[in-house]
Amino acid sequence: MTGTEQVLIEDWCQQFPSHSIGALAFGADGALYVSGGDGASFNVTDYGQVKSAAPPPGYPNPCGDPPGAPGSTLSLPTAEGGALRSQDLVTTSDPTSLDGAILRVDPTTGAGLPDNPLAASADPNARRIIAYGLRNPFRFTIRPGTSEVWLGDVGWSSWEEINRIGDPLGSAENFGWPCYEGVGRQPGYDGANLGLCEHVYTSAADPVTAPYYTYGHHEKVVPGEACPPANPPTPTSSSTTGVAFYEGGDYPSGYDGALFFADYSRDCIWAMFPGTNGVPDPNNRATFAAAASNPVDLKIGPGGDLFYVDFLGNTIRRISYFATNQPPVASATASPTSGPAPLAVNFDGSGSTDPEGAQLTFAWDLDGDTQFDDSTAVTPTFTYAQPGTYSARLRVTDPQGAFSTGAPISIAANNTAPTASIDTPSASTTWRVGQTISFSGSATDPQQGALPASAFFWRLVLHHCPSDCHEHLVQEWSGVTSASVSAPDHEYPSWLVLTLIVTDAGSLTDTETLRLDPRTVVLTFQTSPTGLQLTVGSSSSTTPFTGTVIEGSVNSLSAPSPQTLSGTTYEFVSWSDGGAQAHDIVADAAATYAATFQAAQSADLALTKTGSKNGSTATWNLTVTNLGPSAAQNIVLTDTLPPRLTFVSAPGCTYTASTRVVSCTVPSLASGAGASFAITTTITGNGGGWITNTAQVTSSTADPNSANNTATARVRAR
Repeated sequence: MTGTEQVLIEDWCQQFPSHSIGALAFGADGALYVSGGDGASFNVTDYGQVKSAAPPPGYPNPCGDPPGAPGSTLSLPTAEGGALRSQDLVTTSDPTSLDGAILRVDPTTGAGLPDNPLAASADPNARRIIAYGLRNPFRFTIRPGTSEVWLGDVGWSSWEEINRIGDPLGSAENFGWPCYEGVGRQPGYDGANLGLCEHVYTSAADPVTAPYYTYGHHEKVVPGEACPPANPPTPTSSSTTGVAFYEGGDYPSGYDGALFFADYSRDCIWAMFPGTNGVPDPNNRATFAAAASNPVDLKIGPGGDLFYVDFLGNTIRRISYFATNQPPVASATASPTSGPAPLAVNFDGSGSTDPEGAQLTFAWDLDGDTQFDDSTAVTPTFTYAQPGTYSARLRVTDPQGAFSTGAPISIAANNTAPTASIDTPSASTTWRVGQTISFSGSATDPQQGALPASAFFWRLVLHHCPSDCHEHLVQEWSGVTSASVSAPDHEYPSWLVLTLIVTDAGSLTDTETLRLDPRTVVLTFQTSPTGLQLTVGSSSSTTPFTGTVIEGSVNSLSAPSPQTLSGTTYEFVSWSDGGAQAHDIVADAAATYAATFQAAQSADLALTKTGSKNGSTATWNLTVTNLGPSAAQNIVLTDTLPPRLTFVSAPGCTYTASTRVVSCTVPSLASGAGASFAITTTITGNGGGWITNTAQVTSSTADPNSANNTATARVRAR
């Protein structure tokens, strides 16, 4: 890069070390497309209540999400923080954030383009957004020959999504996160009864776009394939992490127009083949690579081969197609790879393979002169008489002349690799969330003696293994022999792996690792009556059930209400720990959490209405009677007057002239009780015929019989 840096956009709030900026791509229209995650917690139902772990630690609402300012505590049901930032476009009372959205901007300025869906908005961020309601749109691509955006949205613990923005210039599409995951409501956020999600569930003004394709963590993408899960419906780790369209090349023509998509956790790549309309058909899928290496991005190369990024192996990998003979695979090892000169090294190429099982011939470059003329043996020995660093390689060839060359092996003659040691903590050390873990190490080298701090590199990785494992980088340190870190919070089963890599002056290395397991506690969840559902974290289960979590971890609990069991509807009453219907708990020790429910209260409100006329005066008598069985609360009778009626009076009621609505309220009606109201109006105009007037009654108490909630009466105009 030449010149000075130009910052185009910097308006994402990133509270947690994941779900950040995902990808960049240029469309055929020259627009710059950008994806960004929700920046929220991946451990709990995060609506903004989680305090910051970064300085200042314990600081609430660091993003300043509504309805509070930075430093304020957000609470249910009005909170709009955490993952709800992905729905910020729905709430217009505050500035729009860019979290959980796809942007389409001018690459020279970062501003929203004038033909974007919300170009007329006064909010500059709203003008940038073409889609929102996303958790972690880690990768996306533009479908060739179109302006369509296809993206993979990494799910929480149940569903992965492939989403399609068919027209970036149409309406801004809402994909529903965190209120939805996959095609259904997300249990953790639904159970919290968040006002913003309740709006998303019911509002016709903010419709949700369903995923183009979704696959559950409990199911295979292609039935019978080798890819996880191994034992469905037992779920597996999943994360959709790459999408790319195939435009043609050396692959069979059936792949033309196909969408490749990858899953980092499953180590698999699939193809979704086009239908008769040329668009990828979700029902026509095939496994493409069942043992890919940690794919986190897919690209089609100039020759039509698929390339992908191997996240853990730090490599770029290529998948080529051979119609007939496939080339062999060269694989070589050496021992020792360092030591005093003269150094005798034993090489072994017996791990090389041929896909067709043919006999291979071997050629070695052992002296590092790039000529494969030093040996044709499978297991040669070579002596390096002179000090130096040499690069040895193996080439194998099959009977048809196809060959491959293995990775270089570095040989250091007259230099011996250092020895690394992790001195603290001990292997028996266990930890809880938030605990300070201090570590230290040392290293010696036969030529240099004790290595300085500049030779040290540390890495701390969290391994999350609900079935198949995947990794989360926690932190890295360079140039120190000791440091400390606060143990992270994560779903169990998880553990930490501390790695120390030391490098001597000759670039030889030694690596030591230490696994550190967490302390755990068992939580028990119950309801009264037994058999109702409770939501813990991202999923709901039928009580009673238990869960193992890391000591000190924060866990979200909610008691969905109402629920129906054996034909009876139940409503939440209380938690045994005194918490709200949805709240977080810290798992300091084994504990039991019990939610008490009661049979739902219901009333049958029957409304009657009569009309009478005296001259030009029409009187309407409304009577509501509670037929039980329970008392009704917060009863409201509403009567919208037709155009030929002019309101005169209604004792005990209010009249809103702008809407022509008469509202009569009753705080409570016991079973068998009733209330009556009279509305006096004047008939206007000279026409004849009948004037019909309808009223209705509502209540905060459930009323399963809505048939008698409406009543109509009429009077003759003349």
